[in-house]
Amino acid sequence: MKHLTPNDLATLSQKAASAVRLRSNLNLHAELSDPVQRLAIAMEPGTYIRPHRHLQTWEVLTPLTGRFVVLLFKDDGSVLQRVVLGEDAQLIEIPAGAWHAVLSLDNNGVIFEVKQGPYLALDEEHCQSWAPREGEAGCDQVVDWYRTASIGERFSPESA
Repeated sequence: MKHLTPNDLATLSQKAASAVRLRSNLNLHAELSDPVQRLAIAMEPGTYIRPHRHLQTWEVLTPLTGRFVVLLFKDDGSVLQRVVLGEDAQLIEIPAGAWHAVLSLDNNGVIFEVKQGPYLALDEEHCQSWAPREGEAGCDQVVDWYRTASIGERFSPESA
């Protein structure tokens, strides 16, 4: 039997807080080629998740600790849906092919993710072109915008 203890979550959060990307994951699946990917992801509030999509799979998210903004986008980058996991919902399923991004609202936040495998790294065609690549200038502005982005809005540097 596999399980995650409160100590496991605290340790994972400590790793995320000291990581450059402000996140860290603990895989429950054995291999990246496994047909079902199951992982806990510790995310600190400043971490940047570029809007992206997985054409081959749906994705289920549920908070283990903390709250998370989940944004779904239209092809043009405007916000289609906004949910705060841990407030508005306890679990969501993002459909295959849906553009999305996640933001941790709380320190020591850990989200649990389940999706079909195998793991496929994201390439440019699976990321929204308006959003900077991780590490590029402007990422902090996008993260700030995620906190308040509402349905119908599109990111612009002036809106952050």
